[in-house]
Amino acid sequence: MTFASFIKRHFMTNSSREYLARYNRRFATDAPPGSLVLDAGAGEQQYRPYFSHCNYESADFEMVDKPYAKSTYVCDLGSIPVEDGRFDRIIFNQVQEHLPDPLAVLRELNRVLKPGGKLLCTAPLFYEEHERPFDFYRYTQFAHRHLMERAGFQIDWLEWMEGYFGTLGYQFQGMAQHIPANPVRYLKPSFWPIFFWPFALFVKASAVLLAASFYRLDLAMKITDRGYPKNYALVVTKN
Repeated sequence: MTFASFIKRHFMTNSSREYLARYNRRFATDAPPGSLVLDAGAGEQQYRPYFSHCNYESADFEMVDKPYAKSTYVCDLGSIPVEDGRFDRIIFNQVQEHLPDPLAVLRELNRVLKPGGKLLCTAPLFYEEHERPFDFYRYTQFAHRHLMERAGFQIDWLEWMEGYFGTLGYQFQGMAQHIPANPVRYLKPSFWPIFFWPFALFVKASAVLLAASFYRLDLAMKITDRGYPKNYALVVTKN
C-alpha cells in the first residue's frame, strides 16, 4: 500500500458528504411523521433512510452512466407526472448544476409542492465538471436568491454547506489526483519542465495529506467569514 492510498483509506474523510448528511438529517427531522417527500434527482437514494417516518417517493431521468435505485417516477424534472400540490417536502441535492433550464425545474418543483411546503436545495459553486455532458452551471448565493424568487419560493435560510477548509481540502484532493507523476509528461513540448518534475511529485504527495487534514479541520471548525464555499445549502418555502 502506497503512502497516498494509506492516507486516503484511513484519513480522507470528505467533509462535503458529512455536511450533506447533516443537512438532510436535519431537514428530515423537521418533517412531520407521515409527510409525503419527493427526492428530486435521487440517484442512489442515499438519503432515503432519514425519511423512514415519512412517505418517500423519488424522481430521476436515469440517463447518466452510474448506479440508480429504482425511481418512483422516471422523468425529466421539468415535467413530473403528478398532480399539483402533492408533496409536503422536497429534497433537491446536487442536481441543479445538471439542469439546462434550472428555472423551469424549480417552477415544476413549486407546482408539485403544497402551499407552505419546504424544499432543501444543495448545489455547487466550486466543483469540477462531472456527469458529462449533463453539467451546465455553478451557483452563487445571488443566483439562488434570483432563481428561487422567480420560481415562487421564499428563502428561509441560505448558507455555506462546507466551510473554506472544505474548499481547500477539495482543491488539494484535485492536486493529488491530477498532477502528472510520469516524467515523460514533462518532456513535451519542450525539455525544461522536466526540472520541475521532482517538485511536482512533492506537491502531489503533500496534497494527499493536506486534503485529509483540511477536510478534518472543516468538520472541526467551519470557517465561513473568508474565502469561498464549495457548495451552498438553502431551505425555501412555497409562497
